[in-house]
Amino acid sequence: MESSQFIALGLGSIVGFLLSLTGAGGAILSVPLLGFGLHLSVAQAGPIGLLAVCLSSGIGAFLGLRSGILRYRAASFMAIFGLVMAPIGIWLAKLIPNRPMVIGFAMLLVVVSMRMLVAAYREMLGIATPDKRPPPCMLNQSIGRLIWTVPCARSLAAAGALAGFFSGLLGVGGGFIIVPSLKHSTDLPIKSIVATSLGVLTMVSFGSVLIATVSGTMIWPLAVPFASGALMGMIVGQHFAKKISGPRLQQFFALFTFFIAITMMYKAFA
Repeated sequence: MESSQFIALGLGSIVGFLLSLTGAGGAILSVPLLGFGLHLSVAQAGPIGLLAVCLSSGIGAFLGLRSGILRYRAASFMAIFGLVMAPIGIWLAKLIPNRPMVIGFAMLLVVVSMRMLVAAYREMLGIATPDKRPPPCMLNQSIGRLIWTVPCARSLAAAGALAGFFSGLLGVGGGFIIVPSLKHSTDLPIKSIVATSLGVLTMVSFGSVLIATVSGTMIWPLAVPFASGALMGMIVGQHFAKKISGPRLQQFFALFTFFIAITMMYKAFA
C-alpha cells in the first residue's frame, strides 16, 4: 500500500470516528481533510467523501427501516430530485476552478458551524423552539404515513433537489439541508426525521458515486482505503458515543468545523 493510501486510511478513520459521534453531519469534513492531507481539489475529494457518506448513511438507514421509523416513500421521493440535480453539481465542479470551490466550501462550513452552535446553546439552556404554523406535511397518526398534498410534495422536492446539487458540487451528503427541511415541513418525530434523512443521503450519495465513477472523477485507489478507514473509525467511535454529552459534543464539533473553515479560507487566499 502506498503512502497516499495509508494517509487516506487514517483520514477515513478520523471521519468515521466523527460520524459515530455526530451522525452523518461528520462527513462534511471529508473534503477539507482530504484536501489538507492529500492535496486533492474539491472536485477530486468530493466523490471520495460521498462513498463514506453512502456507507455510513446506509447503515443508519437500514436500522431505521428495520425499526419502522424511516419514511421510505418520502425518502425515495426526495432522492429522485436529488439524483436529478447531482449530475449538474458534478458537471459544475469540473468547470469551476478549485480556489472558488474552496472558498465556497469554507463559507458553507461557517454557516453549518454557526447553526450547530446556536442549536447546542438553545438545547443546553432548554430554550424551546417557538410555535409555528402547521407544516405542509402532516403525519396521519392512524396509519403512520404522511398525508401527501401539493405543498408537501413541493417542499420535499425542493429539499431533495438542493441536497442533491450540493452533493454533486461539493461532495457533501446534504444532511444539513434535509434535516432542517424535514423539521420545518413535517411533524415527524426527530428520530424519524434523522432516519428518513439517512435514507435520502444513502440513495443520493450512491447515485453520485456511480455518476463520478462513470465520468472518471472517482479516484478508487484512495476511495477504498478512505471508506475502509471510515468504517473502522465508526466502530471505534461507538464505544465513546454514549459517554459524551450531546450539546457539549455538538459545540466542540461546531468549533472544530469553524476552525477548518477558517484554515481553508486562509489557504485559499495565501
